[in-house]
Amino acid sequence: IALLRGRVNARSVMAASRPSGAVETPVSPDPLQYSVLLQHLVGEQRRPRQLHPGGLGPIPVPQKSDEQKLVERVMESCGFKAILACVGGFVLGGAFGVFTAGIDTNVGFDPKDPYKTPTAKEVLKDMGQRGMSYAKNFAIVGAMFSCTECLVESYRGKSDWKNSVISGCITGGAIGFRAGLKAGTLGCGGFAAFSAVIDYYLR
Repeated sequence: IALLRGRVNARSVMAASRPSGAVETPVSPDPLQYSVLLQHLVGEQRRPRQLHPGGLGPIPVPQKSDEQKLVERVMESCGFKAILACVGGFVLGGAFGVFTAGIDTNVGFDPKDPYKTPTAKEVLKDMGQRGMSYAKNFAIVGAMFSCTECLVESYRGKSDWKNSVISGCITGGAIGFRAGLKAGTLGCGGFAAFSAVIDYYLR
């Protein structure tokens, strides 16, 4: 398009510079060079168009209400994360306890009378007790780990694998120290290694 305009302007200047009495000789139009035009449109001589993001204007973002901000603060708090982990651990532990009780052949048997065949009520009762025991333990561990990780992350100001390792060591050590120093040390190392592996696969 720019080339065509240049040719039209050149012809206009040449026509104005001729004397008034001169006879204008017909000039054959130059053939349109499509190859040159294509080079400027889609070829190597095409100039990329510069887009300025600021010229498009900012993307409108709806203003958050006070209720939404309050809900976000509550959901990001350490207490909410600990409660959520506690509920999740309780459900997971209960399901795991019932599953292990279902595959255990000694469920429902009375140790005082091992030859007595347990009834269905006794089996279900034993499965419920084991499931409740696992659920409580998993809930405590989940709440302790989640709360500790949140506090460590808030203190360090970073979100990386070190938070999980430190939280796992604190949680495992707190649970194991009830049985002694050796058990606490083993619990700290075991929970820290387990947390590092889980965090590595999740990230």
